[in-house]
Amino acid sequence: MKNQYDKTITACFVGYIVQACVNNFVPLLFLTFQRSYNIPLSQITLLVTFNFGIQLLVDLLAIGFVDKIGYRMSMVAAHVTAAAGMILLTILPEILPSPFIGILVSVMVYAVGGGLLEVVISPVVEACPSDNKEKAMSMLHSFYCWGHVGVVLLSTVFFQVFGIGNWKILAVLWAMLPLCNGLVFTRVPIAPLIEEGESGLRLKELFGIKIFWILLIMMVCAGASEQAVSQWASTFAENGLGISKTAGDLAGPMAFAVLMGTSRTFYGKYGDRIRLEKFMIYSSILCILSYLGISLIPIPQLSLVSCALCGLSVGIMWPGTFSKASAVLPKGGTAMFALLALGGDLGCSGGPTVVGIVSSTLGDNLKMGILAGVIFPVLLLTGIILCNKRVEKF
Repeated sequence: MKNQYDKTITACFVGYIVQACVNNFVPLLFLTFQRSYNIPLSQITLLVTFNFGIQLLVDLLAIGFVDKIGYRMSMVAAHVTAAAGMILLTILPEILPSPFIGILVSVMVYAVGGGLLEVVISPVVEACPSDNKEKAMSMLHSFYCWGHVGVVLLSTVFFQVFGIGNWKILAVLWAMLPLCNGLVFTRVPIAPLIEEGESGLRLKELFGIKIFWILLIMMVCAGASEQAVSQWASTFAENGLGISKTAGDLAGPMAFAVLMGTSRTFYGKYGDRIRLEKFMIYSSILCILSYLGISLIPIPQLSLVSCALCGLSVGIMWPGTFSKASAVLPKGGTAMFALLALGGDLGCSGGPTVVGIVSSTLGDNLKMGILAGVIFPVLLLTGIILCNKRVEKF
């Protein structure tokens, strides 16, 4: 039986690679869209906001329908819509009167898949019988990082070999991944998240539990701590070191993603020897120090090293919070996972926004914007400590 669930966990790992593809492939084509379809940069920027906005909406709506249609159907639907969006991207801009509307509709379709994956993958892994669920959860989330790295590197190689003008072929090739994995999910066993005869906590019950609010704030801060640096890493590398965009992408967000994946893989392999609470506390402290290093160290190269270390420090935050929530609130059910995903996504959009607003207010001083962002790992550390104090009550 356990071997059968190993196949389920592997399919979930691939599901997070699909999630990485959904979020990171199209941004590689922004300049191509701008040139090919004469779309202004202001509209191109809207695509990122729209993608995560739809995912946030799906996170919220999933509370009402995932339990009704079941995790298997939800998982298959997530993969089908992710693939459909990628394929529509190659068709709709050519046949609709406005290419931008065609791209926007395509983004909406695959964002539905991305949002659903965010809600259902973690609870499916959590429900699978395993020796150490915290290790499995950390390993699961590492695949998003490796997927991010793989999508960027493989796409870059494809563009170099075949030319960026053939991006539609690559989009269809990437769409094959969710299609194949969706078929896998029609066959693998899926364990129930809540024992038979029991029901998950309702929203009203969740909102009445103080520790849930602590966990929700931790998720917001986990997403914000991660993306406040990740989203600005390339700009920081280009401005601070005066290097090209390609080199900036490799030195900034790519190094960040690799070290974040390394942290998650490390805990995924050795988590049975390390207490999750200690690992999260030390990671939060390292995150605070990395924020201070980015913003206060006057040597650009050392500031960039701090950017990379930030990736290492935030790796455990998102999966660790999911694991703590599952341990503390085992009957949290779909509603809990959906709300935590919603909180994480809010942090992912809010963190970079705070950094951008503060930077702009202070004369485009990105270092001061990142310094303001240190509030997120500080709040996360506070949440971990508070959570540990309350955990015995549950």
